[in-house]
Amino acid sequence: MKKSQGISYAKIILIGEHAVVYQQPAIALPIRSLTVTATLTPRTDGRQQIASIFYQGSLTDAAQTPFAGIATLIRRLLTFFEAPAQGFDLAISSMLPPERGMGSSAATAVAIIRAVYQAFDASLPHDRLLNWANVSERIIHGNPSGLDAATASATAPQWFVRGQAPTPIDFPTTGSLVIADTGVPGQTKTAVASVAAKLTQDPARYQPLIEAIGQATSQAALALAQDDLPLLGRQLMISQNALRQLGVSSPALDKLVAAALSAGALGAKLTGSGQGGCMIALAKAPAEAGAIRRALEAAGATTTWQYDLVESEDPS
Repeated sequence: MKKSQGISYAKIILIGEHAVVYQQPAIALPIRSLTVTATLTPRTDGRQQIASIFYQGSLTDAAQTPFAGIATLIRRLLTFFEAPAQGFDLAISSMLPPERGMGSSAATAVAIIRAVYQAFDASLPHDRLLNWANVSERIIHGNPSGLDAATASATAPQWFVRGQAPTPIDFPTTGSLVIADTGVPGQTKTAVASVAAKLTQDPARYQPLIEAIGQATSQAALALAQDDLPLLGRQLMISQNALRQLGVSSPALDKLVAAALSAGALGAKLTGSGQGGCMIALAKAPAEAGAIRRALEAAGATTTWQYDLVESEDPS
């Protein structure tokens, strides 16, 4: 093992969350200004130590903590490289707020996988990276779609259908997204299970909502291709209405959505699993995004970020 480093990004689901679990499409984008960096330094004494905002301590002691999914991933990676007893210091530096629907756990997994593969001078095809990331995501989230890891490891927005390879998708170069944090942790595992229960108990009522989100996502792709921001905004609102009926919005999210619309947003919705976490609002131009951010902060958002759509261009 040699010293190594892996980097990944925050993700935002533009549209399609929850429905993507049921083979509907979703559109997500990496936020390259918000990174997770995993730095792996070998030790000669056999100790395996982790330092992060999520967990501080030994790999062994992480088994009964919220870091358990990532710890399992690390152990399996070391076993794969026939180095289960290799000592190391793993430092994880994250700009992502945890449990906010921005893909913190997937981004952490992706950064660690990249660091471990680099530490052993091994090539890492993208499909293998996603398979490894799914190890911890299954433990943490129960029934992940794979979207978080696919986006956290990408450099451009992604069109995603579960079970298929993600496809890069072009975004307009005008307009902005404002991301706002409710300050309330999202409940991914609970929210996913809640939607699954509703679909089992009353499919006639809830399956059309899943299909409506899928149709709105397809229309959103058309809006992106045509640089039609008003059409995109309307699809965001269709999705938000369906998500609210599925029970995954919250009073805090609804309050921020209303504040964004009152401030001139073309559309607004929760992003991620919901029941807390973050929301997004679409502005027709960067200049309008400032007013929306101020309105969201006045309505109780604990943090806001601005993402200009021109940033979606792939730098590679």
